[in-house]
Amino acid sequence: MPFLGHRKRCAAELAKAQRRMARRRSGKGRPQSRGYQRATREAAKLLEKAARQTRHDSRVWARRVVAEHGLVAVEDFRPKFLAKSTMARKAADAAIGAAKRALIECGVRAGRRVVLVQPAYTSMTCSDCFARAKRMELCERTFRCCDCGYTAGRDRNAARVILVVAERGHNSVEDVRQAGHLPQVGGSVAV
Repeated sequence: MPFLGHRKRCAAELAKAQRRMARRRSGKGRPQSRGYQRATREAAKLLEKAARQTRHDSRVWARRVVAEHGLVAVEDFRPKFLAKSTMARKAADAAIGAAKRALIECGVRAGRRVVLVQPAYTSMTCSDCFARAKRMELCERTFRCCDCGYTAGRDRNAARVILVVAERGHNSVEDVRQAGHLPQVGGSVAV
């Protein structure tokens, strides 16, 4: 198999092991064969290997981010709801939870300030004037503020909102919505 990256390769190997396991499964009420038990162990090993690789990649990325920045603002995103949607595989593959845990752990260990910001309204709030857009569809990738005319990419605007909220020492957009704008502090990053 050509090199596809360890995530895709592990997913392909795991699918193959699970198909092998399904073929070797005995009927109800009958003991499972040794071949099925061997296939079960193989699938468990592959799952653990994928988890180790995800943890390693998350730690490497977190160390690099923490080494370069003094303040790390993290959206307190809980990917649990994605597991119930059509984005389940992408949410699990992206390892959002593992990356967030590694970032918090590395930040605390390095003595950096790590702030968890609530995700509510971060992509609907203008990072210049803190006015909130009425409604934004997911397909709209550009944020346009009706009040001040600020235009930026939706994700870039949300990252700036998260960073400003963290710099002000709050944990949600609602806390700073009516306050004046603070200048950006060098050495900060929003994730």
